[in-house]
Amino acid sequence: MTDWWQTILLAVVQGVTEFLPVSSSAHLILPSQILGWPDQGLMFDVSVHAGTLLAVVYYFRATVSRVLLSLMPGDGIDRSELWALFVGTVPVIVAGFSLKEFIATEARGVLVIATATIFFGLLLGWADRSARCRATQRDAISLRDAFWIGLAQVFALIPGTSRSGVTITAALFLGYPATAATRFSFLLSMPVILGASIMMLASAPNEDLLMTGSMVLPPLIASAIFAYGTISLFMGLVERVGLMPFVIYRLILGALLLAWALQ
Repeated sequence: MTDWWQTILLAVVQGVTEFLPVSSSAHLILPSQILGWPDQGLMFDVSVHAGTLLAVVYYFRATVSRVLLSLMPGDGIDRSELWALFVGTVPVIVAGFSLKEFIATEARGVLVIATATIFFGLLLGWADRSARCRATQRDAISLRDAFWIGLAQVFALIPGTSRSGVTITAALFLGYPATAATRFSFLLSMPVILGASIMMLASAPNEDLLMTGSMVLPPLIASAIFAYGTISLFMGLVERVGLMPFVIYRLILGALLLAWALQ
């Protein structure tokens, strides 16, 4: 069984990296690939995903309430955000079911992670630079753009891509400012994280479902606390300094991983 300190450390890593454009899945896979740490188990994955989901729902609780209220029948209700989230989620659900086995077996190596980290890091840098040079920008995500952002999100199934990174990149290329792109990316994470958690629970053996709260709650709480802090900091940071610090981090990390994989 994974030592408790490894469990908490990985939960913190999940909480911090889930909403940064650096790929949380890559940072969780690398300890086992490079350090030989044992797999944390399916319920660990479920608990840390539940923690990050709680964090983003609480941070955007006003928006979540508004979207949920738009589910109620009646005229004169603005459902644009609800439809944008729905349209943006469909592509990754379809791709997730179709490519589940391939991603689990063929796309988890260090070389794949390194390549995706570098390639999508360069795209993020290009998008960030283009957005800063643009004179006019818009904030409300259209249904057409939500679909394109959702298509881009499919690439996040490849470890090293970063779900938040690739959706922010797509939104920037479509003409949205970094703050609007980040906000929609974080909102779009809710149905994706929820769906992934449900899929993991559905495939979990019965003995895993009987794990005690003392085994599930610590990683859930740790990931929730650090995810909330990360969201709060990142929403302010992206407006002040942009995304280039994360691009540089990705390029350095990708280069180190590439050198390690090819040695």
